[in-house]
Amino acid sequence: MGFSGIATLTRHYAFCYSVSVSSFSSSLINITPSTKLLTRKLSLPIRMSSTNPNVKKHIAPYGSWRSPITADIVSGSTKRLGGFSVDSLGHLFWLESRPTESGRAVIVKEPGKPGEDPIDVTPKDFAVRTLAQEYGGGDFCIQGDILIFSNYKDQRLYKQSISSIDSAPFPLTPDYGGRSVCYADGVFDSRFNRYVTVREDQRESGINAITTIVSIDLSSNSDQEPRLLVGGNDFYASPRIDPKGDRMAWIEWGHPNMPWDRSELWVGYISENGDVQSRICVAGGDPTLVESPTEPLWSSQGELYFVTDRKSGFWNIYKWVESSNEVLPVYSLDAEFTRPLWVFGMKSYDFLKNHDQDTLIACSYRENGKSYLGVLDVNLGKISVLDIPFTDINNITSGVHSLYVEGASSVHPLSIAKVTLDDQRTKVIDFKIMWSSSSVSEMYNSYYSRPELIKFPTDVPGQCAYAYFYPPTNTNFQASHGETPPLLLRSHGGPTAEARGCLNLSIQYWTSRGWAYVDVNYGGSTGYGREYRERLLGSWGIVDVNDCCNCAKFLVDSGSVDGERLCITGSSAGGYTTLAALAFKDVFKAGASLYGIGDLQLLRAETHKFESHYTDNLVVSPDQARKIYQALKEKGLPVALVEYEGEQHGFRKAENIKFTLEQQMVFFARLVGNFEVADEVTPVKIDNFD
Repeated sequence: MGFSGIATLTRHYAFCYSVSVSSFSSSLINITPSTKLLTRKLSLPIRMSSTNPNVKKHIAPYGSWRSPITADIVSGSTKRLGGFSVDSLGHLFWLESRPTESGRAVIVKEPGKPGEDPIDVTPKDFAVRTLAQEYGGGDFCIQGDILIFSNYKDQRLYKQSISSIDSAPFPLTPDYGGRSVCYADGVFDSRFNRYVTVREDQRESGINAITTIVSIDLSSNSDQEPRLLVGGNDFYASPRIDPKGDRMAWIEWGHPNMPWDRSELWVGYISENGDVQSRICVAGGDPTLVESPTEPLWSSQGELYFVTDRKSGFWNIYKWVESSNEVLPVYSLDAEFTRPLWVFGMKSYDFLKNHDQDTLIACSYRENGKSYLGVLDVNLGKISVLDIPFTDINNITSGVHSLYVEGASSVHPLSIAKVTLDDQRTKVIDFKIMWSSSSVSEMYNSYYSRPELIKFPTDVPGQCAYAYFYPPTNTNFQASHGETPPLLLRSHGGPTAEARGCLNLSIQYWTSRGWAYVDVNYGGSTGYGREYRERLLGSWGIVDVNDCCNCAKFLVDSGSVDGERLCITGSSAGGYTTLAALAFKDVFKAGASLYGIGDLQLLRAETHKFESHYTDNLVVSPDQARKIYQALKEKGLPVALVEYEGEQHGFRKAENIKFTLEQQMVFFARLVGNFEVADEVTPVKIDNFD
């Protein structure tokens, strides 16, 4: 199923970036000969003060507004979060990657005292990141004084004392002379003083890597070959040991399924010598029942809970009754209590205890485009919704008399918050941000465009899809009366992902300059149940493209945007949607494909094992962009190719993030017209044009 619509791109304009998982990435631009470069720049002042209603706004065309949210701000101030943990003393640790350090990921400990700075735990010659299943996750684990982490450079597991920050990590696993063996999603097994983890072994083949669950003896002072515990299937995740060390639960699945299509939850009993035996399939083994169980977790009483989407099609919390081998719902709601298992180490719920030792579960769920945080009383079957500012929640960890929640909102960037509850654990008495992905986001609050959840019709009668619409917003500017703004529509990657409607400085970069922006949850997106997620099966490049086009036309018909100035962008799988929309539809005038897919047959032949049977493949080789570039160049169309050395899938280096954002802005300005870019940006040289 190759993408064969390259020749039809002559009718439109495409700006395309592609990235390799090896050592470089590529970008290409396609424009028409009639495009003219706009060189005159605005010289209007930027005012940071914004709340005075008497301040007169400048009248300027949409798209030409000056904004303090520059590409430098976007690229340099936003850090990624790779997970967080709380030790036995209640100290918070998190993993952050830093664009200014070429995306290096570092474990950080919260300040010892108010007013002090957080403490870097990871030594400067280490970086914490696993490459297991390409997308990683579950990079580290803490118990007591011991930290175990995956080192990015060699993918070995290392052990480090966290009571002494100056202590040097030492390796637990062998050096195989490269990054061919990866580890992820590990947990401590106190009964045998060992570390149990998922291992991916690519020494014989990357496309046919061997994934297993293994253990590493922590009493040894030297590296060692891990001991095999569970193997034989294509994929494993979430090994979890019960409190006594008698049982282990895990998730597994096999080709051609992805874990959100079909998976299985197993429990194995641990023998006196540490082997896993007498295995039972708890969920997912019934061929007549379609489900994808995930996130197993043992309570302190040794009861197994997990999340699955059996029958209703929504991921809800269930409990395993061991004595009768039954699975019972804990709480049923047409909402998603987890998200697709793209990365290891997800934790959408955790256990709390009240004074009577009844089981209380802190959980998050997503309903109608919004996340909620709640405390679920298992005995009563009732959820108490907690009032916090976050409208988007990812992970939860229980602390000492508190919760730590990873979340965001339309005015909060991705953050970790400490949520303190009352004695009944039903109300919030304190909410404190402990870490933020952006240290400067509050400075530009008055420039932020707040998203509006919109519902629009699809091509199927009576069926709807969803999106978040961001109107142009700038405290210092307004457009002329009667003008409608240009639109940039984003098609997210995955395609099993979801636009979340939370603060993203990359979006605000556009809206603060006078662009309307819409983030589309086309059919195939998560957050709306299995039926919505499976609309894309067998129809990728059709349903997503039609939904994006229908969303744009819906906004034009409502008078919100200019129908002559519609642009589309997307990353990876969203890049394929972008290219398909430009090739086969007449809705968009220009597009930007960021590390997008162009040839599905080539991609499947080159990809890693996790997605080798998944037609939407996110790991894009440079050849994808090069083939498109060469085809356009040979047809005499204006095109440019730029390669980023040392970049990865999903740009991590500040300089590349900045360059990509600015070049998109200039490219679109040259194509859709009627405004001039306020920023000083030098465009790249374009073949067949400059």
